[in-house]
Amino acid sequence: MEFKIIHNNINVLNLEKSITFYKDALGMEIKREYEPQDKSFKLVYLETGSGTHQLELTWMRDRVESYNLGDNEFHLAFETDDFEGAYKKHKDMGCICFENKTMGIYFISDPDGYWLEILPSK
Repeated sequence: MEFKIIHNNINVLNLEKSITFYKDALGMEIKREYEPQDKSFKLVYLETGSGTHQLELTWMRDRVESYNLGDNEFHLAFETDDFEGAYKKHKDMGCICFENKTMGIYFISDPDGYWLEILPSK
């Protein structure tokens, strides 16, 4: 029996703002969407060019308060073949929230405060 990871989910407060962030910061594109007839929520699945893993954004229509991320120990990691270019882009966007120069990585924060690790390709 084999299992493979196909997506991760995060809840977002402002769907359009989140979609724009993930497109601009990480080049992700919408792969598919789902919305029930009552429009009480919407799911948007984003993926990078590799298409090996999706990020599911869940938006709840009646949600008005920010999500409690606790200690924010959860994060997603993204690898890039242009680490310096990505760093400059994210610095210009003002979304870098933590740097570990010793390890050669940094983190960006999305509109809801989720941390995303940026790593150079190996």
